[in-house]
Amino acid sequence: MLEQLDKDYVLNTYARNYVNFKRGENATLFDDKDNNYIDFTAGIGVVSVGHGNKQVADAIYEQVSNITHISNLYAIEPQALLAQKIAQLSGYDVATFFANSGAEANEGAIKIARKYGQTKFANKKYKVITLEHSFHGRTITTVRATGQDKFHSPNFSPYPEGFSYNKQINDIYNSIDEETVAVMIELVQGEGGVQPFEKEEIQKLAKFLKEKEVLFIIDEVQTGIFRSGEFLASNLYEIEPDIITIAKGLGGGVPIGAVLTKHKDIFSPGDHGSTFGGNYLVTRASLEVLKILDEYKNKGALDEAIIYFESKLSALFEKYPNIFISKVGLGLMRGLRAKDEATLAAIIKNAFEQGVLVLKSGRNTLRFLPVLTITKEEIDEGFKRLDDAISKI
Repeated sequence: MLEQLDKDYVLNTYARNYVNFKRGENATLFDDKDNNYIDFTAGIGVVSVGHGNKQVADAIYEQVSNITHISNLYAIEPQALLAQKIAQLSGYDVATFFANSGAEANEGAIKIARKYGQTKFANKKYKVITLEHSFHGRTITTVRATGQDKFHSPNFSPYPEGFSYNKQINDIYNSIDEETVAVMIELVQGEGGVQPFEKEEIQKLAKFLKEKEVLFIIDEVQTGIFRSGEFLASNLYEIEPDIITIAKGLGGGVPIGAVLTKHKDIFSPGDHGSTFGGNYLVTRASLEVLKILDEYKNKGALDEAIIYFESKLSALFEKYPNIFISKVGLGLMRGLRAKDEATLAAIIKNAFEQGVLVLKSGRNTLRFLPVLTITKEEIDEGFKRLDDAISKI
């Protein structure tokens, strides 16, 4: 029934697996036949505090029982409080604009950079450099910013001008010209193979860009909100970007994106906007998510989860040297590189049949983005099922 409804009425943009999930408890999902699945995907890094989180549900219920939405024509108390909380947790002196997704956050970042380039220099600057294998969104502009040819279909052309891609960090230095306004990167390339960059090379680049008055934009849509082990991966790398984008885990499942910038005076009323962005519902939910994760981090539970998950991942990697060629990632953003694409596809299929959800990244990387509050018992069960799945290949 669900499969037919979906095929008849939903636009065909996803290669779906037709399981009908009905409820969830932290990192465990249950379908309509009450089969359970250990979720190592968290809705692609979104469900940061787990499925069915009562604290978040109660906060949402209380908010929608009063006000869900009024528009940004009026001040919104939970939005202001969330912006304050983000600044406090980041440790940066920033102001925040709220949108509905990571792509929208990245659109906002590009607009900030473009206005900066138009207003701060005698010779206008507008070009943005990104990296090959990057991913920055699905809108026309963020697809153009994405350094993967497979996303640049001629079906959606022409694309906006002003974007170029470098193979590696060291190539950026010679690519900057008089019209370059910003460099935009992910500190861990999520869709590009869960590939972290070296801390030293990022710090060196940050220093160089500051000297050249080129903005440094860090896309933390996937790495942000404690996914790296710190509130932002930028904190982990000990840099201070000009612009940071976040989304995914911020709302714990409620759609929200945000762009943070230390250039607080760059926008004027009318420069940017969003009807739904930062409304009562999403910002109240996000405040509760950050409260939960801040406490979780401060008591050491997040670090314990990261260490335990990594130990199980390492054991699996060492057990199957004929299947996996390398182990990548950081925090609770991890990957195992399979020997080829066919092997990876078989692992993901078998894993689902064994009751554990995992993801693909890049060409041949098995990606893990578990719920941040995942328990040791759920980790144990998930890796047991994954081991069973791999042993059948």
